[in-house]
Amino acid sequence: MTDKDAILLHKVKNSDKIAFKTLFFNYHDTLFRFVQYKIQDGDIAEDITQETFLRVWKMRSKLKSNKSFFSLIARISTNLCYDHFRHNEVRQRHESLIPRNNDSQTNPPEEKVLSTFLEDEIQKIVETELPEKCRQVFILSRVEKLSNNEISESLGISVRTVENQIYRAIKILKKKLKNYL
Repeated sequence: MTDKDAILLHKVKNSDKIAFKTLFFNYHDTLFRFVQYKIQDGDIAEDITQETFLRVWKMRSKLKSNKSFFSLIARISTNLCYDHFRHNEVRQRHESLIPRNNDSQTNPPEEKVLSTFLEDEIQKIVETELPEKCRQVFILSRVEKLSNNEISESLGISVRTVENQIYRAIKILKKKLKNYL
Protein backbone atom coordinates (compact mmCIF):
# COMPACT_ATOMS: atom_id res chain seq x y z
CA MET A 1 0.00 0.00 0.00
CA THR A 2 1.30 3.41 -0.92
CA ASP A 3 1.62 6.38 1.40
CA LYS A 4 -0.85 8.17 -0.84
CA ASP A 5 -3.47 5.43 -0.25
CA ALA A 6 -2.87 5.60 3.50
CA ILE A 7 -3.48 9.34 3.44
CA LEU A 8 -6.61 8.90 1.33
CA LEU A 9 -7.92 6.18 3.66
CA HIS A 10 -7.35 8.41 6.68
CA LYS A 11 -9.30 11.18 4.95
CA VAL A 12 -12.11 8.78 3.96
CA LYS A 13 -12.30 7.63 7.57
CA ASN A 14 -13.07 11.27 8.39
CA SER A 15 -15.82 11.35 5.71
CA ASP A 16 -13.82 13.16 3.02
CA LYS A 17 -15.87 12.58 -0.13
CA ILE A 18 -13.16 13.81 -2.47
CA ALA A 19 -10.66 11.32 -1.05
CA PHE A 20 -13.26 8.56 -1.43
CA LYS A 21 -13.89 9.61 -5.03
CA THR A 22 -10.15 9.44 -5.68
CA LEU A 23 -9.91 5.91 -4.25
CA PHE A 24 -12.98 4.93 -6.25
CA PHE A 25 -11.46 6.10 -9.54
CA ASN A 26 -8.06 4.61 -8.67
CA TYR A 27 -9.45 1.14 -7.90
CA HIS A 28 -12.76 0.81 -9.76
CA ASP A 29 -11.45 -0.72 -12.99
CA THR A 30 -9.12 -3.14 -11.22
CA LEU A 31 -11.86 -4.29 -8.86
CA PHE A 32 -14.34 -4.59 -11.72
CA ARG A 33 -11.99 -6.89 -13.64
CA PHE A 34 -11.35 -8.89 -10.44
CA VAL A 35 -15.10 -9.40 -9.91
CA GLN A 36 -15.88 -10.02 -13.59
CA TYR A 37 -13.33 -12.81 -13.64
CA LYS A 38 -15.23 -14.49 -10.79
CA ILE A 39 -18.78 -13.77 -11.96
CA GLN A 40 -18.40 -13.86 -15.77
CA ASP A 41 -21.21 -11.30 -16.17
CA GLY A 42 -20.41 -7.63 -16.75
CA ASP A 43 -23.69 -6.21 -15.39
CA ILE A 44 -23.55 -8.22 -12.18
CA ALA A 45 -19.83 -7.50 -11.82
CA GLU A 46 -20.57 -3.77 -12.06
CA ASP A 47 -23.34 -4.08 -9.44
CA ILE A 48 -21.01 -5.92 -7.08
CA THR A 49 -18.24 -3.38 -7.69
CA GLN A 50 -20.61 -0.51 -6.88
CA GLU A 51 -21.95 -2.33 -3.81
CA THR A 52 -18.38 -2.91 -2.61
CA PHE A 53 -17.57 0.79 -2.69
CA LEU A 54 -20.90 1.61 -1.07
CA ARG A 55 -20.07 -0.73 1.81
CA VAL A 56 -16.62 0.84 2.18
CA TRP A 57 -18.27 4.24 2.51
CA LYS A 58 -20.79 2.93 5.05
CA MET A 59 -18.01 1.42 7.18
CA ARG A 60 -15.56 4.30 6.68
CA SER A 61 -15.28 5.05 10.41
CA LYS A 62 -13.75 1.58 10.93
CA LEU A 63 -11.14 1.84 8.16
CA LYS A 64 -7.50 1.27 9.05
CA SER A 65 -5.12 3.41 7.04
CA ASN A 66 -2.26 0.94 7.58
CA LYS A 67 -4.11 -1.90 5.78
CA SER A 68 -4.17 -2.53 2.03
CA PHE A 69 -7.20 -0.90 0.44
CA PHE A 70 -7.30 -3.40 -2.40
CA SER A 71 -7.26 -6.30 0.09
CA LEU A 72 -10.26 -4.76 1.81
CA ILE A 73 -12.31 -4.27 -1.37
CA ALA A 74 -11.25 -7.66 -2.73
CA ARG A 75 -12.52 -9.34 0.46
CA ILE A 76 -15.82 -7.42 0.40
CA SER A 77 -16.41 -8.11 -3.29
CA THR A 78 -15.52 -11.79 -2.88
CA ASN A 79 -18.13 -12.10 -0.13
CA LEU A 80 -20.66 -10.36 -2.38
CA CYS A 81 -19.81 -12.82 -5.16
CA TYR A 82 -20.42 -15.72 -2.77
CA ASP A 83 -23.75 -14.14 -1.80
CA HIS A 84 -24.64 -13.88 -5.48
CA PHE A 85 -23.86 -17.54 -6.13
CA ARG A 86 -25.75 -18.67 -2.99
CA HIS A 87 -28.74 -16.58 -4.01
CA ASN A 88 -28.77 -18.11 -7.49
CA GLU A 89 -28.45 -21.60 -6.06
CA VAL A 90 -31.40 -21.07 -3.70
CA ARG A 91 -33.46 -19.49 -6.49
CA GLN A 92 -32.81 -22.43 -8.83
CA ARG A 93 -33.57 -24.95 -6.09
CA HIS A 94 -36.93 -23.37 -5.29
CA GLU A 95 -38.00 -21.93 -8.63
CA SER A 96 -39.78 -25.10 -9.65
CA LEU A 97 -41.93 -24.96 -6.51
CA ILE A 98 -43.51 -21.62 -7.39
CA PRO A 99 -46.50 -21.87 -9.71
CA ARG A 100 -46.20 -19.70 -12.80
CA ASN A 101 -49.00 -17.84 -14.51
CA ASN A 102 -48.82 -18.71 -18.19
CA ASP A 103 -51.41 -16.56 -19.92
CA SER A 104 -50.61 -17.85 -23.37
CA GLN A 105 -53.50 -18.06 -25.79
CA THR A 106 -52.99 -21.80 -26.21
CA ASN A 107 -54.23 -22.47 -22.67
CA PRO A 108 -57.77 -23.81 -22.58
CA PRO A 109 -60.27 -21.68 -20.59
CA GLU A 110 -60.40 -24.21 -17.73
CA GLU A 111 -56.64 -23.88 -17.25
CA LYS A 112 -56.98 -20.11 -17.03
CA VAL A 113 -59.72 -20.48 -14.41
CA LEU A 114 -57.61 -22.97 -12.46
CA SER A 115 -54.60 -20.67 -12.72
CA THR A 116 -56.61 -17.71 -11.42
CA PHE A 117 -57.99 -19.87 -8.60
CA LEU A 118 -54.48 -21.04 -7.72
CA GLU A 119 -53.19 -17.45 -7.69
CA ASP A 120 -56.04 -16.49 -5.33
CA GLU A 121 -55.19 -19.44 -3.06
CA ILE A 122 -51.52 -18.47 -3.00
CA GLN A 123 -52.39 -14.88 -2.16
CA LYS A 124 -54.72 -16.03 0.63
CA ILE A 125 -52.05 -18.33 2.08
CA VAL A 126 -49.41 -15.59 1.88
CA GLU A 127 -51.74 -13.14 3.66
CA THR A 128 -53.09 -15.49 6.34
CA GLU A 129 -50.62 -18.34 6.88
CA LEU A 130 -47.15 -16.83 6.60
CA PRO A 131 -45.63 -15.18 9.67
CA GLU A 132 -45.16 -11.42 9.26
CA LYS A 133 -41.38 -11.40 8.57
CA CYS A 134 -41.69 -14.42 6.29
CA ARG A 135 -44.55 -12.77 4.35
CA GLN A 136 -42.60 -9.52 4.06
CA VAL A 137 -39.47 -11.26 2.69
CA PHE A 138 -41.50 -13.47 0.33
CA ILE A 139 -43.38 -10.52 -1.17
CA LEU A 140 -40.20 -8.50 -1.63
CA SER A 141 -38.57 -11.49 -3.33
CA ARG A 142 -41.34 -12.90 -5.48
CA VAL A 143 -43.59 -9.89 -6.13
CA GLU A 144 -41.19 -6.95 -6.00
CA LYS A 145 -38.39 -9.07 -7.57
CA LEU A 146 -35.71 -7.74 -5.17
CA SER A 147 -32.49 -9.69 -4.76
CA ASN A 148 -31.63 -11.29 -1.44
CA ASN A 149 -28.96 -8.62 -0.90
CA GLU A 150 -31.49 -5.85 -1.55
CA ILE A 151 -34.00 -7.44 0.84
CA SER A 152 -31.26 -7.92 3.44
CA GLU A 153 -30.28 -4.26 3.32
CA SER A 154 -33.88 -3.04 3.12
CA LEU A 155 -34.97 -4.99 6.21
CA GLY A 156 -31.67 -4.87 8.09
CA ILE A 157 -31.36 -8.67 8.27
CA SER A 158 -28.69 -11.06 7.00
CA VAL A 159 -28.81 -12.60 3.54
CA ARG A 160 -28.94 -16.00 5.23
CA THR A 161 -32.08 -14.94 7.14
CA VAL A 162 -33.63 -13.81 3.84
CA GLU A 163 -32.85 -17.21 2.28
CA ASN A 164 -34.29 -19.02 5.31
CA GLN A 165 -37.49 -16.95 5.23
CA ILE A 166 -38.00 -17.61 1.51
CA TYR A 167 -37.40 -21.32 2.06
CA ARG A 168 -39.89 -21.28 4.95
CA ALA A 169 -42.52 -19.47 2.84
CA ILE A 170 -42.14 -21.94 -0.03
CA LYS A 171 -42.35 -24.87 2.38
CA ILE A 172 -45.61 -23.50 3.85
CA LEU A 173 -47.04 -22.80 0.38
CA LYS A 174 -46.11 -26.27 -0.84
CA LYS A 175 -47.75 -27.87 2.19
CA LYS A 176 -50.94 -25.79 1.91
CA LEU A 177 -51.18 -26.28 -1.86
CA LYS A 178 -50.38 -30.00 -1.99
CA ASN A 179 -53.90 -30.82 -3.19
CA TYR A 180 -53.57 -28.39 -6.10
CA LEU A 181 -50.09 -29.26 -7.31
